[in-house]
Amino acid sequence: MAEPGTAVHRGRFGASMRRDAWWVELVPVVLVLGAFSIYATWRAFENNYYEWGPYLSPFYSPLLQPSWWPFSPAILILGGPLGFRATCYYYRKAYYRAFFLDPPACAVGEARSHRYRGETAFPFILQNLHRYFLYVALIFLIILWYDAVHAFFFDGRFGVGVGSLVLLTNIILLSFYTVSCHSLRHIVGGKVDCFSCVAFGGPRHKTWKGLSFLNEHHMLFAWLSLFSVGLADLYVRLVASATIQDLRLL
Repeated sequence: MAEPGTAVHRGRFGASMRRDAWWVELVPVVLVLGAFSIYATWRAFENNYYEWGPYLSPFYSPLLQPSWWPFSPAILILGGPLGFRATCYYYRKAYYRAFFLDPPACAVGEARSHRYRGETAFPFILQNLHRYFLYVALIFLIILWYDAVHAFFFDGRFGVGVGSLVLLTNIILLSFYTVSCHSLRHIVGGKVDCFSCVAFGGPRHKTWKGLSFLNEHHMLFAWLSLFSVGLADLYVRLVASATIQDLRLL
């Protein structure tokens, strides 16, 4: 058995290490989120190389091209997926810490020269719209699933290309990210105190338990889907610009 005080000493040492090395956790977040933001912004305004054969970039889906809109069609639909990710509970924690040092890490103090108002004042009060962006994200999921299925049909005939698998993988990861959302879990059963007292209590309880399991891995799905949507767009762009050639597997 350890001597009295040993665990406390180690605990304080561990906390000290965390305070000294908080930047190690933040640098990758800054680099990845920063690089993705720059790339996504550039692609949204590029207005080119977003479609090839049955493939459509997720950055441009749904593809809206009204005659009165002279700019990139991606700008018309950007607010939906961007709003959902920007207000996501996990991403809020990630970019608050990484970009605002608010706070930089657990057990790390922060210097404030003003009264802390959290998410009760503009613009951060808009974070409370997350549950409404969830409904928009669900609509986008349906559209992207259609795009993924359509990516398996070349000139009206079923086929499989590398791009087909890339878009399918992307929508699967996006689906896991969306259905593991904290807000969806709350809507299904998070606000229910007694499942046997409400209509469809049994199915709701099973669905809530399933979503709770997925919710435990929400951070993983958030990162995987971020990479997948960026890589899916990049693949479509490379094929559409003739930089690479799509390999037909079937």
